[in-house]
Amino acid sequence: MWWPEIGRITRAWDPMRDMHRLHEEMNRLFSRVSVPYAQNFPAINIWAGDDKLVVTSEIPGVDAKDIDVTVVGDVLTLSGSRNPEELGNDEGYHRQERAHGSFSRTVKLPFRVDSTAVEAAYDKGILILTLPRPEEDKPKKIEIKSQ
Repeated sequence: MWWPEIGRITRAWDPMRDMHRLHEEMNRLFSRVSVPYAQNFPAINIWAGDDKLVVTSEIPGVDAKDIDVTVVGDVLTLSGSRNPEELGNDEGYHRQERAHGSFSRTVKLPFRVDSTAVEAAYDKGILILTLPRPEEDKPKKIEIKSQ
């Protein structure tokens, strides 16, 4: 009489276990994939002080004339468009990760801005905005009188 190996446990095929393992593998695979040109374009940094904000934004490959900056109260909007690169007749993309087309980014600021005094500079693909706070909105030190 033939006896199976002692101590060896054989499992029956369980399709649900295999489906669960496949699901985990697919989640792990796609968790590493990033979406190019996500909705957070252009990238923005904002520094806040008591009397102004400084905003920097990376917008490479876009002419300054193709960028619109608007400020209404405490809302900043950057919008514009990036034109596609011109390729020769005998050229084609090997890899294309930089998107082209229209973009728009709206950010709520921590306080209202004096839109008449906003300064903007653009150099080497970096937009620098200085957004002053209106005098009437600046924090005021309140003197406390003791009796």
